[in-house]
Amino acid sequence: MSKPAPRDLTVIGKQYVTPNMLRVTLGGDGIKDFPKDQASAYVKLIFPIKDDEKDRVLRRTYTVRHDRITDQGRVIDLDFVMHGASDDDHDHGGPASNWAVDCKPGDVITVGGPGPKKLVDPTADWFLIAGDMTALPAMSVNLEILPADARGYAVIEVQSEADMQNLIKPDNITIEWVINPHPGTQNTALSDVVKKLPWHDGRPSVWAACEFTSMKELRSYFRTDRGLGKDDFYISSYWKLGMNEDNHKVIKSEDAKTAA
Repeated sequence: MSKPAPRDLTVIGKQYVTPNMLRVTLGGDGIKDFPKDQASAYVKLIFPIKDDEKDRVLRRTYTVRHDRITDQGRVIDLDFVMHGASDDDHDHGGPASNWAVDCKPGDVITVGGPGPKKLVDPTADWFLIAGDMTALPAMSVNLEILPADARGYAVIEVQSEADMQNLIKPDNITIEWVINPHPGTQNTALSDVVKKLPWHDGRPSVWAACEFTSMKELRSYFRTDRGLGKDDFYISSYWKLGMNEDNHKVIKSEDAKTAA
């Protein structure tokens, strides 16, 4: 299947969801041929490189938090983490976060995708969803689609108590908030809490996404300590401390080959 052609979307508005999370709403004429129901799918924001004779571009990856209908027509929401050190859903000072801070209604951004959704298995006996703020949009969607009788945990690392969001979830999903003011520097903050969780009986569906080093820590725990097979869990690194998205993509690919 061929990839969808990039399209130009228009900034409808923006607002801070929490002190460190800025939501930008996109819509306009360009969304008319955007595939429907894309909450939790990823898109690529495409930025031209200034003063580049070869017309190259930068692509930065973001998760669709909402795909919804408003009085201004259909829109998608993208959430930007404002205070971090990476360049993928977490690029404070990078081209995407700078654009998000500076953009205003009527501005146009080229958007590639959407890419495929990565969701929990709703038929599992119980669920474990874990991640940092870069993964909070995808985690939020996963919590919303769980069956009403789902049980399990969501472990969410945020930078401050003020970054905790009111999330829609089943009653028997317990949320454990992990406060880490310096994302990427305390690599076991997330995994330490995950490892202390009681393990339910039955088949789990585990979903996790976070910083690269933290991802490796969790992956080792799920595979080695808990004996999960590849069909039981999804795990991904969304960023790596000190690296932009292009460099992170390279080490992520290398790691995937050795970890297979």
